[in-house]
Order: sequence, then C-alpha cells, then structure tokens
Amino acid sequence: MRLPTIFTVKPSVTTAVLLIVTSPFLSGCKDEQPLATFTADSMENTAISELTPDYTPARKWLEAGQVYNKEAPIPPQCYTKTNQVNNPCYVCHQSYHEQSLRPNKLNDGFQQGSYAFSDIGISNSWRNLFVDRTRKIAKITDEQIIDYINEDNYSPFIAKLKNSNWKGVIPEVKNLHLGAQAFDEHGLAKDGSGWVAFNYKPMPSTFWPTNGSTDDVMIRLPEEYRQINGKYSRDAYYANLALVEMAIADTLETTTISISEKLIGSDLNGNGELEDQVNHIKRSTHYVADASSQELAHMLYPEGTAFLHTVRYVNTNDDGEISVSPRMKEVRYMVKKKFLSLGELKGRYYLERKEKHFENLPYYNAFGDDGVSNKHGWTLLGFIENEQGELRQQNDEEQFFCTGCHKSVGSIIDETFSFPRKVAGVNGWGYINLKSINDVPNLGEEKGEILTYLERVGGGDEFRQNQEMIKRWFNADGSVNTKKVLAQHSIYDLITPSRRRALDMNKAYKTIVEEQSFIYGRDATLVEAKNVLTEVNEEQAPLHQEHIHQWDIRLDWSKGEKTTLAKAEK
Repeated sequence: MRLPTIFTVKPSVTTAVLLIVTSPFLSGCKDEQPLATFTADSMENTAISELTPDYTPARKWLEAGQVYNKEAPIPPQCYTKTNQVNNPCYVCHQSYHEQSLRPNKLNDGFQQGSYAFSDIGISNSWRNLFVDRTRKIAKITDEQIIDYINEDNYSPFIAKLKNSNWKGVIPEVKNLHLGAQAFDEHGLAKDGSGWVAFNYKPMPSTFWPTNGSTDDVMIRLPEEYRQINGKYSRDAYYANLALVEMAIADTLETTTISISEKLIGSDLNGNGELEDQVNHIKRSTHYVADASSQELAHMLYPEGTAFLHTVRYVNTNDDGEISVSPRMKEVRYMVKKKFLSLGELKGRYYLERKEKHFENLPYYNAFGDDGVSNKHGWTLLGFIENEQGELRQQNDEEQFFCTGCHKSVGSIIDETFSFPRKVAGVNGWGYINLKSINDVPNLGEEKGEILTYLERVGGGDEFRQNQEMIKRWFNADGSVNTKKVLAQHSIYDLITPSRRRALDMNKAYKTIVEEQSFIYGRDATLVEAKNVLTEVNEEQAPLHQEHIHQWDIRLDWSKGEKTTLAKAEK
C-alpha cells in the first residue's frame, strides 16, 4: 500500500490556519491514510531563501523546492477583467439548487459576481500572462516549429516508463500520437487496451484550437463492464458505455452500435424480446453482463472509470487545415478510485465551501507515482514536456493546478468536462472530429453555444485577447456578427485558427517549455494580456446582475442536424 503525502501551503498572517486531518475522509484512494505533510514551511532552509516572483526565473523555484503559487488551483481565467459586462465565468461557476439529485453541490454560481479569494489569491500569480513573446517567437522559424510539433514524444515516453522503476499507471494506447489512426470507426483502441475515444464539443474557450491547443479524450470502464463470463465482449462493453452516457447526461434512451441482446442476456431496448441486433438502448437500473450487479448512479461514473486526455499543439498543413499534432504538450490521466454516494459528496462539498468561507488555503493528498487525490474519489496524474520536449511527470505544484478545475467548479458532472459534452448516441463514439459537429445550444437555451459565448464574453477567449476571433466574428461596434456565425458549416469553421496564428501560438508555447515556467502559467499568449487583473479589488463586483447567467454544461443534441441520433435498425 502506497501511503500519500498531503500537499498544502503556508498561509499568510491574515489567512486562517489550515488544519490537516489524517483521516480516510480526505483520501481519494481506498484504505490509504496520509502519512506526512508537505508544506512550504518544510522547504524554507534551502539555498534560495528570499525568492520573489518579481525577478526569479521559474526554474529557481523548482530547484529550491519552494512553492511559488500557494493558490495554484485558481486558474488564470479567474483574473479576467469583466468591466462588469463581459462574463466568461458562467461556463465554470454554476448553482443548481433546484436539482436535488445533481451530485455537484458546490453551487458556486455566485462566483460570477464576486471574487471569493483568500488573501493570497487576490494577487494574480500567473505572470506568463504579462509576457510579450514577440521577440522569442521571431527567433523560431516556421520550419522549426512544424518539425517540432510533428515529432512523436509519446511513444518514447511510454517506453521510458516501461523500462524504469515507475510504479504508477502507464497511460498507453499504441500509436496514440497518430490520433484517429489508433482507433476503429467506433472509437475503440486497436491495441486491445479498452480505451474508447469519443467525439465531443470542446469546452469554451480554453480548448478551442484558436486559443492554442488541440486535444482528445478517451474513456475506459473496468474489466467487468467489458466482459461476459470473464471474457471480453464488444457488445457488453458498448452497452455499458451507453448506460454510462445516459447516467451522466441524465437521459432515458440513446443509440449505439449494433449489439446482440441474446448474447448479453438483457432486453436493452425494452420491447420485451431478446433480439440478435439492436441499436437503441433504454436506461435501466443496473449495468449488464458481468457488471449486472452494479447499479446506475445518477450523474456518477462507476468506480474504476478512467479517462485519458492528451493536450497537443495545433497542427496545420500548407492549405491551412487544422488537426491534432503528433507531439503532446501534456498527457493527463484520472481514475475514479472510490465511489462516493450522493450523501458523501454532499459532505465533501460542504467541507469545500466551509474551507473557502474561512479562507483556508487548498491542499491535496499526493500518492507519488499514482498522482494526487481531488478528495472526491478521483486520482489525477499529469505529465508535461521537459526542456527538451520529452514528457515528464508534473511536479507537486504543477499537479496542484489540476485540482482546481476537477473539483472546485460547480458546472462539472462527477469532476469531468468532456464526457458530459459527448455527441449523443452512436455518432459520439469515435475520435474527435470538429467538422462533424454543429453549434448546438446548451440544455435550456436556444442559441448555439459558441454564438452565445461570443455574445456574453465579448471576445473569442476569456481574456478577449484573441484578435483573430474578434476580427472574424465581431462587428466594428463590438457586437457579434450573428449572420456570419450562423452561416458556418460546423464548429471547425468557428473555433480553428489561421495557419499563421496556429504557428505563432505553437511557438509561444514552446518558449514556455524552454523556460519550464509552467508554474507561471500554461496559456500561450503572443503579447502581454491587457484584460487581466494583477490584483483583485474584492469590494467591487465584477459583473452587473443582468450579466450573470444560468448554464448547463450538457448540450441539446436534438437541435444539431449533423448530430441527429442514428435510428435503430430493425
């Protein structure tokens, strides 16, 4: 049994002291209890004792073993200047008081209207936002960056893990650097690993390619969900995947690939017969096949569910076509180590709100090669490029950053962003394809999600920094050119950059890799950000009440022509 370390940070004089309780209640891993406390205090007697963010290169903090950003879970986007009318906050901060069974009880919709930060958090530590990278970008030729992003740094990374004393999970999919080529037409990895790629609408707007990154996400259910009598069954696997989809999306039926009810032994479409082939599944109380003893939980994944997420550069060819790059910026893995009931989750969210109320600084449990716990049952593990472009495990502070989004925002469903946004039904099983998706609205809304975002934010990214998006989709008076947005064929046309911007954004991020300055921020900006606060004035609400919005992370796929559910084959 690997014993974890609790990572916390030294509070300021005016911040309430954080009490560390060494109890299984705080652990995301079964039967494991914290052994020690990792704090900034424990590292003060180093060669560099007077580090200040004003002049210190990021690598000096790392070499000294000191914590730079004690509020790393607060992402850079939370420091956006809203001018009281521009609201990018709504896609993360939501409250669902009327949905009593929704497991996310953070209910942080009020964060759209106030900065509830600790005394330390009111200062923006993401200094990379304020760097003009123009000169550094100019030193990298187009040919150099094209060659760089088309190198495979994933396969050597996997080989290195296998040939080392690494004790954690090895996040392997053979030929994953090739993107769609690693999967069959329905998203199943060709290597037999059980990973399944799904097509989803990228979250606004950090993961829009125009803002610097492409990505893909895969899901894998535990073995019992993939088997019949202990042997692998494609029919059982896709039936259970469809049931997971309905549980998370809170839908009653969906479509899937052809499945034999006779083989599984379950009436999936509810017509009272066991058929040789069905393509339509209704929600049931339990999973099927070897997982038939497991109940479906409302908006919760089964214990053992895992996700693999790769963040990549923006690849482009001579014609300006945009695609994923072979080179990966990051490899992210998360697994649900422990299933928590709705009651248990309520308690954890209550503790989260209580800690925020008393301005306690955040902390997490570290499990070495296994990653870090988000205290809600999930363990997160991240890898990122080193100075030479090879993938390495993220250090404690870099991984600390990940817990902010995968726990501390109200809009997510069971700590995830992408799967709740999966294209509904059979059309959603397959490698991500932006050209196959229309700008469908979110549940409860009429306008397309991207059109709505542009209107509410007043730009094509949280910082309103992306000038190309403003020139493309906005009128001279700052209003959205609705007619032009609606005329586009797919979201690919709306959220991918020009070849020039793609190359420049790739170059900008590469300079961050060379600096190893991820603790200062991973967002690649070409010039210094102007619409970002360096200090938060907590006495002034960032938004007027009429600009605070209710929103659902899920999408209304019934309103998208390209994503209409496939009809069951009789």
